[in-house]
Amino acid sequence: MENKFDVIIIGGSYSGLSAAMALGRSLRNVLIIDSGKPCNRQTPHSHNFITHDGKTPKEISELAKAQVLEYKTVEFHNGAVAKMKKESEGFTIKTETGEEFNTKKLILASGIKDLMRNISGFAECWGISVIHCPYCHGYEVRGEVTGIMANGDLAFDFTKLVYNLTKDVTLFTNGKSTLTEEQTEKLHQNKINIIEDEIENILHENGYIQKVIFKSGKEVSLKALYAKIGFEQNINTEDLGIELNENGFIKVDMMQKTNVPGVFACGDNVTMMRSVANAVAQGNFAGAVVNKELSEEEF
Repeated sequence: MENKFDVIIIGGSYSGLSAAMALGRSLRNVLIIDSGKPCNRQTPHSHNFITHDGKTPKEISELAKAQVLEYKTVEFHNGAVAKMKKESEGFTIKTETGEEFNTKKLILASGIKDLMRNISGFAECWGISVIHCPYCHGYEVRGEVTGIMANGDLAFDFTKLVYNLTKDVTLFTNGKSTLTEEQTEKLHQNKINIIEDEIENILHENGYIQKVIFKSGKEVSLKALYAKIGFEQNINTEDLGIELNENGFIKVDMMQKTNVPGVFACGDNVTMMRSVANAVAQGNFAGAVVNKELSEEEF
């Protein structure tokens, strides 16, 4: 029985730990399985989460983990999940090193994996000076010489948010622009330059951008570059037949339930609103919903 749990949480970052705290406080036997590779591991500081503004992501998660593990019914397992299987009652989770655990309910707080652009220096700067979110990072680079790497409707809408923080903005479409004539005119009215050349290299020092270098040989000096990139789920959702939405996120309802009964999801794997505060809130709610479902089944 030592490997049988009320709830297994895959992912031990902010959302998973928040769910575990709610469940631990409800006396549920919980196992958190975590591979130790959060998507923000390069980010120097975390912002926009009250009481923890400016701390490193590691500081926040380590404090959260210590507090969660004070609840004696919560355990932590370092490892990566290899396989998830639906059983007649609950689920079996197998790790890459061969351990097997059984659970009544499953919470996927497994996050996502960012897909780095094939541009030299991009990955080294990701989360440091190549950034994804004006709410998480924008204040720190307010008023600075800033670039945005995006195209089309996404680029147009995103530029409005960045323009609020700095007027020294250049849009890099990294290839032929797909902006409409009206969008292009509006950007030019706000003195936003549009460069369609393809980016070849990001010159940086310890992850901090100095210049963007184009295949044409052109160079542009920058302090920050916003970039919209693709991602993939950290976990094989096909194991259980979990549905994704049109944007590649796990599809959940208002109760954080997936299409598979007994499986819930929360955090970065379900929403484009990637922030510590949002992950914590979703995890806390998911934990409460799972406990309610277990309570109703046991009553």
